Amino acid sequence: MSASLLRRRTLIAGGAGLALAGCDRVIRQPTVREIVFRGEDMHRGLQRALSNRDALAPEFRPDQMSPRFRTNGTRDPGTADYAALRAGRFADWRLTVDGLVTRPLSLSLADIGAFPQRAQITRHDCVEGWSAIGKWQGPQLGAVLRAAGLRDGARYIVFRCADLYGGAPYYESIDLVDAFHPQTILAWAMNDRFLDVGHGAPLRLRVERQLGYKHAKYLMRATAVASLDGIGKGRGGYWEDNVDYDWWAGI
Repeated sequence: MSASLLRRRTLIAGGAGLALAGCDRVIRQPTVREIVFRGEDMHRGLQRALSNRDALAPEFRPDQMSPRFRTNGTRDPGTADYAALRAGRFADWRLTVDGLVTRPLSLSLADIGAFPQRAQITRHDCVEGWSAIGKWQGPQLGAVLRAAGLRDGARYIVFRCADLYGGAPYYESIDLVDAFHPQTILAWAMNDRFLDVGHGAPLRLRVERQLGYKHAKYLMRATAVASLDGIGKGRGGYWEDNVDYDWWAGI
């Protein structure tokens, strides 16, 4: 178990101990929750500061790839719009790159394939408790962002997806350190084949030094923003906003 995961579990266990001691009634008060979240943000910032954000995730040999790679999250968006894109083999699909950029982009799969490509065999660690090793291929996210030209105020990239949660597109975000990490790619291929629906066709994020829920599937839009305020409930992602997952899920 990594040191960061151990620290996270220790903090969770400590919080549970407080609840058992009779503090659960108090901790649910909104003002106290805000204080706790501010403390979590401080801990997260310290954890990130102490981590080597440029370090590479381990890469593996082809013979080490898992015979089965489970799906995480949504298995099929199940919407009429996605079904139409799928029926057309994603010929009409586009990735919109917008927000704080000088050259907004609308990229087809052919455009994605025209960027320099990176292939990597890495381990996917799911918050549900399973791991698998697979091969991913696609352009580095950093190359796409450089083509769009980030403005000076950009600090985060927010991804919106074709799958809906509560009637709204799934969303996730990373900061620019992870966005320009050499192993952060927009993957269109898995194990030398086009992505299947369960694994995020036609395009998914691979941010290899974070847990699986950060690897957004069914990408439709990447937006450069200055702040996560106003994105969902302000914590940067669907699970972060609704299930209190960590925004920075480094491993």
